[in-house]
Amino acid sequence: MATDGRKSAGRARGGKAEKSPVDLPSAKPPIAKKKSPLIRAARLAPSTATDIEAFFSTLGDGRSPANYRPRSIIYRQGDPADAVYYIESGKVQLMVVSAHGKEGVIAMLSAGDFFGEGCLAGQPVYMASASAMAKSAIRRIDKRAMINALHRNSAMSEMFLGFLLSRNIQIEADLIDQLFNSSERRLARLLLLLANFGKEGKMEAVIPRINQDILAAKVGTTRSRINFFMNKFRKLGFIEYNGGLKVHTSLLNIIVHD
Repeated sequence: MATDGRKSAGRARGGKAEKSPVDLPSAKPPIAKKKSPLIRAARLAPSTATDIEAFFSTLGDGRSPANYRPRSIIYRQGDPADAVYYIESGKVQLMVVSAHGKEGVIAMLSAGDFFGEGCLAGQPVYMASASAMAKSAIRRIDKRAMINALHRNSAMSEMFLGFLLSRNIQIEADLIDQLFNSSERRLARLLLLLANFGKEGKMEAVIPRINQDILAAKVGTTRSRINFFMNKFRKLGFIEYNGGLKVHTSLLNIIVHD
C-alpha cells in the first residue's frame, strides 16, 4: 500500500526511525560561578611607577612629598580641601566623626591610591580625616596644579579616570559586603584587601599590626567580635602574628564558603 511505502521511506537504513533535530535534548548552558566582590574590585587601570614619575615631573612647584609616621594626621575632617594626595608607599585610613562623636572608618588605602580628590569636584572642605596607618611616603598635589595637569595630559586623565572607576567599584563592593555579609566575612575580606589581594602585584607577606578598634569601625561590629574572629582565623591557620600580621590566601575560604 501507498501508506506502507511512505512509512518504509521514512525509516533509516538501519531500520530505526531518525529523530528530528527538534527531538534532541538541548544541552544546558554551564552555570557561571559568581565572583567575590573582593575579586571584582581589582584595579581597572593600574599605573606604573614610570607613569606616575612622568606625571609628577610636569607639576613643578605644585607637588610636595612628605613622610608620615604611623598615626600621623595628614589632614582633618573640616580642613580646607585644597589638594589631592597620592600614596607612594604605606597605608592610609579615612575616618569620619559624627556630630555626636561616633567614628567610622570609610576607607583603608595603600600604595598607588589617590585620596582627597573631592576637592576637584568642588568640595570646600575634606569630608573625612586622613591618617597614616604605617610609615608612609605621600605626595601632596595642589588642587589647581592637578586640574591643569588633567586638562593638558591625556595619559594622566586616563589613568586618573581608571582610578576613580576602580574606587567606585570598591565602594559598591563595600556596600554589598555591609548589607549582605556577616561580620566574619567582612573582616576576612578587609584583611585580604589590606594584604593587597586582588590587586596587581603580590600579596604583602606581613602587614602592620592594626588596632582592633579600627578594624571594628571599618567592619561595623564590636571590638570583642573582632577579637573573637581574629583568634578563630589564627587557630585555623589563616593568619599569623609575627612582628606584624601575616595573611594567607586560605582566608579566602571564609568568603567563598559561607
